[in-house]
Amino acid sequence: MPLKADTITKDYVKDAGVFADIFNYYIYGGRQVILPEQLTERDSTKIALPYGADGAVVPVQKFRDVQKLYAAMTDGKMEYVLYGAENQAEIHYAMAVKNNLYDALEYAGQVEEAAKSHRKEMKRKKEQGEAPYGEGRKTPNTSEFLSGFWAEDRLIPSITVTIFFGSEEWDGPLSLFDMMDVSEPEVLACMDNYHVRLIAPAQMADEEIMKFQSSLREVMLFIKYSKDKENLSRVLAANERRFRELERRAADVIEAITNSGIKYDESEEVIDVCQAIQEIRMEERKIGEQDGELKKAKEDARNFYNLGVDIEKIAQGVGYAVETVREWLGLES
Repeated sequence: MPLKADTITKDYVKDAGVFADIFNYYIYGGRQVILPEQLTERDSTKIALPYGADGAVVPVQKFRDVQKLYAAMTDGKMEYVLYGAENQAEIHYAMAVKNNLYDALEYAGQVEEAAKSHRKEMKRKKEQGEAPYGEGRKTPNTSEFLSGFWAEDRLIPSITVTIFFGSEEWDGPLSLFDMMDVSEPEVLACMDNYHVRLIAPAQMADEEIMKFQSSLREVMLFIKYSKDKENLSRVLAANERRFRELERRAADVIEAITNSGIKYDESEEVIDVCQAIQEIRMEERKIGEQDGELKKAKEDARNFYNLGVDIEKIAQGVGYAVETVREWLGLES
């Protein structure tokens, strides 16, 4: 992915509203379950989460393009899920391995940090003269002590979704098994598969894209039909109100990915994409007409020259300078 497109798509997906929209679509079919205010962005700084047993905390470190922690009250207790988004402008043929590694590293990091948290807590109590395992606190058995992960500790689920911003169909493998040539069911039965959770506009029906509630809807629709002028015009007309009031960041993504030539002022926060496309089409028609006129002038000049008409008269007739006509005809000055 080009640096500019990579930066623009990451910044766009970082928006809590867009990020929530991605996972509301993928997990809940468009129902607004995950709210933006329930999301906390993760970065390379480790942040403690109250999710271990015995007061242990489980810090989490970001590995992917964008990662956010979702916290919601369920059945009277707070539950957490880590959502990660991977942005792709080009097809990645090892995406299953890449995302599987991210999730595995996430879980391995949680286990390690839980162990560190337990050791730190026991050290603190020892230094302060407290009983290491007081009332209401269990004594870890040998296996728990050695592993550092106690039976009551729980991992925070990690779900990764890949958003493909290309207009073509994704033809890369969508699982680990797709990347292998293993046919024996006995062997496959001993293996765990990993599936790529993919959002790719070219492989989505318009009705599916319409389930997005944020400006991601317009981004996906535009990308899907960016190489099909007729259908793009249809989509713009059918969704005119939203395309005439598109947020700047979404327009930036569309332009960075499709190179459609959409122009707008740097200070504008709301972009009229319909108007911008109309201006592009008008300019294309104007250029086409000019090219047609130039082609005809060259043909006329050649025909008149073959008939023996004087160069000055040919230039006057086609409306171009004598030197220009001589150049067309390959004549020396």
